[in-house]
Parts: sequence; C-alpha cells; structure tokens
Amino acid sequence: MSKDNVLVLGARVKNGAAQPVLLSRLRRALRLVDELDHAGKHPSVVVSGRGEAEVMAEWLKDQGLATDRILVEPHATSTNENLENAHALLPETRRWWTVTNEFHAWRTRLWAWHLGVPVKMVTARTPRQQRGGNYLREIFATPHSALRVLWRKIRG
Repeated sequence: MSKDNVLVLGARVKNGAAQPVLLSRLRRALRLVDELDHAGKHPSVVVSGRGEAEVMAEWLKDQGLATDRILVEPHATSTNENLENAHALLPETRRWWTVTNEFHAWRTRLWAWHLGVPVKMVTARTPRQQRGGNYLREIFATPHSALRVLWRKIRG
C-alpha cells in the first residue's frame, strides 16, 4: 500500500551531537509527524546521511518517537543520494514529506524533480547564527546542482 512518509535530510554533527541546523530539522520533523498522525497518516520517518542518520535516530527516539517508525539510511553524502536512498528503502511511498531548512529547499526540490521522487517540502527555520554561511553556500551549490541535473539530462 502506498502512503506518505517523512524524510529528514542530514546536516552537521559534531562529536556525536546534532548541531543547530540539524536540530531545527529534527524539531520540525517531530511537529510534522504529530500533524500527520492527527490526520490519520502515521508515516514512517527516514533519517538520512552518512555520520548523521544514527545521531538523528537517537535524538528522535529520545523525544519519544517509536523505534519501529524510524528507518536509518546511513550512506547518503549528498542531497540527491538522500532522496535516492530513502526512496529505495520505501519505494511504495506516494509522497515524501521532506524536511530540510529553507535555504536548502530549492536544491532539494530540483533533485527530487530530476529523480522523479514525489516530495512535499517542509522547511525548518535556520538558526540566526547559521544563516549567512548556509545561504552563501547555496549560492554556489544550487547552480552546481542545476548543471549536474542538466548534464544528466543531456547524457540520458
């Protein structure tokens, strides 16, 4: 049966602890799961990212999310791999409620479109101290991703 599921994209972890950007994503994901539960959807939650997924899963468990609802995808090292690997874990997913920060939403949506992964973007507010550097990185990362998508389209 196809259903909606939640994908939380990884972000910086330091000394085994989620840093502010990742914490904002995790908090937003918990609120989203609660909203979807109240709507009768009861999604699984995939946490994705090399070196990040395990930390994310532990944080969600510590907040009371049932272990059997959390799937760990520990191999992704990029946005496109997050989407590809999560979708491979639960290919029957009708729509991925994808949680990331607002600075990262455009690039995530671009990759999802290219990969044919159905997403509904859910953004977490980026903590003030992390905004400048993350938005600056996206100025370069988004066009780079767009060129990679174009190259893939040309190559077939």
